[in-house]
Amino acid sequence: MIEKMKFLSLSDMQLMHKTVLVRVDLNVPTKDGKVTDVTRIESLLPTLQYLLNQQAKIVLISHFGRPEADTNPLKWDQKYSLRFIVPTLEKILNHSVQFVPNCVGSEVGQAIKNAAFPSILLLENLRFHKGEEKNDPFFAKQLAEFTNVYVNDAFSCSHRAHASVVGVTEYLPAAAGLSLECELKHLESCLNKPNHPLVAIVGGSKISTKLELLTNLCQKVDTLIIGGAMANTLLAADGIDVGQSLYEPELFELARTILKTSKAEILLPEDVVVASELTETAKSEVVSIHAITGDKKAFDLGPKTISKIMHVLENAKTVVWNGPVGAFEFAPFAHGTMSIAKALAEFTQKGQCMSVAGGGDSVAALSIAGVKDKLSYVSTAGGAFLEWLEGKPLPGVEALARKYSRTSI
Repeated sequence: MIEKMKFLSLSDMQLMHKTVLVRVDLNVPTKDGKVTDVTRIESLLPTLQYLLNQQAKIVLISHFGRPEADTNPLKWDQKYSLRFIVPTLEKILNHSVQFVPNCVGSEVGQAIKNAAFPSILLLENLRFHKGEEKNDPFFAKQLAEFTNVYVNDAFSCSHRAHASVVGVTEYLPAAAGLSLECELKHLESCLNKPNHPLVAIVGGSKISTKLELLTNLCQKVDTLIIGGAMANTLLAADGIDVGQSLYEPELFELARTILKTSKAEILLPEDVVVASELTETAKSEVVSIHAITGDKKAFDLGPKTISKIMHVLENAKTVVWNGPVGAFEFAPFAHGTMSIAKALAEFTQKGQCMSVAGGGDSVAALSIAGVKDKLSYVSTAGGAFLEWLEGKPLPGVEALARKYSRTSI
């Protein structure tokens, strides 16, 4: 598990009337040019309000999507421009936001110079420049050019060694934003120094995408609950016929290694909800895992398995959740995931356990269940949350730690 790292906080910095470069994550879900989920934007409020109270000029930088980078701004695909998000930012932040159609260069310098204290500026998509993803030192220096302090408030981007996450810390005093600090605090409590019993719930469609996660967690937790289609691979590797259910036979050997070497008790489905098709009107039935017929597919956990999981959760002191345990987007197969979401909320609210969930599908499930605000912490990160659970170092956090070790406060 990653050791706790020390880094500077906002309270360690002299920020009154400073120009502060803030790395945020505005890579939010959209539909028809409108933001459909403002969770990541709302998470920025504490940091930005703190900086406004310090009469700072706030310079926001972010990526959005995966545009093709080009040295000629006239060739930038404007569907990836961050300009569209300004009205949403202004509404949530309750403050005017000035958009600057580049993130480096004289235009940025002039806009910052002309801005008042306090103010908020949003720079154009970082990924329009090749230097961002290459962590190019020159591009990082350009980003830092017109500012006094750097703040990383994008935990969800901190698993990437990009210029705006890592490189820029070489040119400015650097601190963690309040959202990033809060995220690390909860994750630290979750796996580095948890109260036991410690339970992990891992779901999703493919074991291949979470192999390192399972390998790490099965050595760290007391009980590892595995659901979703990835459970099918472990069941099939153990010799169980899972019918037409999705599974990955090429990973059988690794699955058997996990089952054989796990220090945790691994809880796999005992019964499942099966159907011939994945639709809202599918004719489903509950069967034992030993009675899945050749033309059926498992799409959710059955009641016996759910009951067993409820018993484990009721006695848990710390729970971490990544990934749904069934095809919850379809009503006939949502019961397992919804039951876990509601139980976690209930046990957390009663003070029985600390609960942390992360990953887009898990957050969506909590929203559908109406309990997103009833867990101890819900991570806005996807890849960074997963890599932290896998025990991997996060370049963005390591960069802040290196800066801390070289800074006198």
